[in-house]
Amino acid sequence: MKTTKELQLPVSLAVSPSLEDHLELFRLLAAAIVNPSFRNLLLIDPKQAIDNGYQGETFLLSDAERYILLFIHADSLAELARQIAQAFRLDVNTQSYSFAQAPVFIGY
Repeated sequence: MKTTKELQLPVSLAVSPSLEDHLELFRLLAAAIVNPSFRNLLLIDPKQAIDNGYQGETFLLSDAERYILLFIHADSLAELARQIAQAFRLDVNTQSYSFAQAPVFIGY
């Protein structure tokens, strides 16, 4: 007769935050990129910017995202984005690109 032995192993699972976890935060930053008024408000009064939303759109931020936005002090959108990436330990590529000539967009 065969017996079954139970094997127990300790398991540790570390999950790094992914960029997909912060899509609402990226939507907020995109609004700040395209609209100077919203960008200035976000830098000066992030609570009001979050509460007001952008052109009728609201941002469903997590408590952690809201907290970080309310306590970061940045003078530019680039600095704000850098501090957000650092706070959430997001692995974003911060290389700057330069083109010898303007990129060609096919189909436009």
